[in-house]
Amino acid sequence: MNISIIGGGAWGTTLAQALSDNGNLVLIRDINNDFVNKINNEHLHPFFDLEIPATIKATLSLDEALNFSDVIILCVPTKAMRIVLTDISKIINNKKLFINVSKGIEPNTSKRVSEILDEVIDSKYIEGYVALSGPSHAEELILRKLTALVSASKNEAAAKKVQKLFSNDKYLRVYTTDDVIGVEAGGAIKNAIAIVSGIASGMGLGENARAMLITRGIKEIVSVVVALGGKMETAYGLSGIGDLIVTASSMNSRNFQCGLKIGSGMSIDEAVGSINQSVEGIRAIIASYEIGKKNNIELPIISTAYRLVSGEVNAKEALSLLMSRSLKEERYW
Repeated sequence: MNISIIGGGAWGTTLAQALSDNGNLVLIRDINNDFVNKINNEHLHPFFDLEIPATIKATLSLDEALNFSDVIILCVPTKAMRIVLTDISKIINNKKLFINVSKGIEPNTSKRVSEILDEVIDSKYIEGYVALSGPSHAEELILRKLTALVSASKNEAAAKKVQKLFSNDKYLRVYTTDDVIGVEAGGAIKNAIAIVSGIASGMGLGENARAMLITRGIKEIVSVVVALGGKMETAYGLSGIGDLIVTASSMNSRNFQCGLKIGSGMSIDEAVGSINQSVEGIRAIIASYEIGKKNNIELPIISTAYRLVSGEVNAKEALSLLMSRSLKEERYW
């Protein structure tokens, strides 16, 4: 099958390899000419400099990518998603299956990618929408290390189609669910907790503190997912806790790295600027805080992180605020 990927960064090109391994022809569209040349001429991953299958091609042309396939994988930062979809809306002329693999919430609107898609692309051109997410560092999947994802769609046939596209019996297994909200929200909100986990590590607070923040952070992820209309069990699955585990404690996580630098004394802008990829966690903190405020949800970790990223308090003051809260019993529901 022909498949088009919009965005040829670390994750997009890694997914291209997985799809190629499964016998598909993949065309990546990217706006970076160096990335396109590296893929086409050197057959190398643009981020990791590892050899990728020669059957993977790249282009600068959005028209070419849309004409190549009726399966469109969206792999651009969430802050750019509306712009990219608007560009697509101007030239799309037949139905496409859209698969979103980006994990984030749109700045200012706090909307999920499925909501942006519905606003920008005429429904007559949407064959279906699938959110594909889970605990998956590109640095490992590119080496074909064992990974599991979840394919979420209101359309069961679409979810299963994506499950079959990506799954193989060697290193990649995909599950399905109908809970698009839960998968999208969990994949985005966990980035906020990953930032906090990194800050704690950067401050030298130790493993006990990080375990505490991750575990209590799970409750806040679940609260936001449920408030948005997602299922609690989804937040406890691959796209929630699963993704949090790998994101909140690994140097492969750009959100954890960003938090680590903030906790070590860098400013927010310095920390974000030092990461060579998109950092969704800062926006996730802001969006989660706004969702909590709107729905009257108690989110102590996220609310404190919001005060930190907005410049109201520093890391030490934020820790003091969390530790001075009134004592209470442990509840997760």
